[in-house]
Amino acid sequence: MIEVNNISKEFQKEIGKGKKQRFYADEDISFEVKDGEIVGLLGPNGAGKTTLLRIIAGIMKPTNGEVLIDNKSYEKNDIEVKKNISFLSGNTKLYKDISCIELLKMCASYYGMNKKDIEKRINTVVKRFDMSSFKNQRIGNLSTGQTQRVGVARCIMHDPHNYILDEATSGLDIISSQVILDFIKEERTKGKCIIYSTHYMEEAENICDRVVLINKGKIVAIGTPKEIEQDTKTTNIRDAFFTLIGGNKNEIQ
Repeated sequence: MIEVNNISKEFQKEIGKGKKQRFYADEDISFEVKDGEIVGLLGPNGAGKTTLLRIIAGIMKPTNGEVLIDNKSYEKNDIEVKKNISFLSGNTKLYKDISCIELLKMCASYYGMNKKDIEKRINTVVKRFDMSSFKNQRIGNLSTGQTQRVGVARCIMHDPHNYILDEATSGLDIISSQVILDFIKEERTKGKCIIYSTHYMEEAENICDRVVLINKGKIVAIGTPKEIEQDTKTTNIRDAFFTLIGGNKNEIQ
């Protein structure tokens, strides 16, 4: 279970002549993700999603508030908590000069897995993400879809309980996207706890049990897609979002 309790993150920016202005990327954000649940984090560019995900993953410290992973905080249980999460960042770059298998072995070793378990897990992951045809190729020679599948695979080598996924299908073809989405849905049936951030409103509506709509660093709605649509008298989550905040529908994919 992931609990986000009153998280705020303050930054400063230069506004000219040595002057600085304080602003919040995220402000007083709270929600929870239960085991066996996919919760979507939705919002336009600049809404505060990436900052929030980095805080949830323990990469960035909040100005205020606390994140609990399975009732444990990063402050007191940093290594233990991080061993049981998977964080896929939308802009993570992979080593281009090693093969997929070499990357998976390297990532597994970070978590102290023994050689026998590593080989077994690699076989499982390669099969699940349909990577057999390119598992020994250099990552730099792979297509965008293949690279993204490798990116997801290296994040789950240690079979974590909690997933924090940022733009897992961004820019992918329909086949590669479906492979990843099917995997995420399967993990839900195993009782895994999943935060799924995406720009694709329709994708989130199809895969998420609940969604958190965020704009300008603040939550504007939380609930199932159907609940939010009913509350806003709309027929899809995209229209519901713009009913809540107004604006141009072309601002979000």
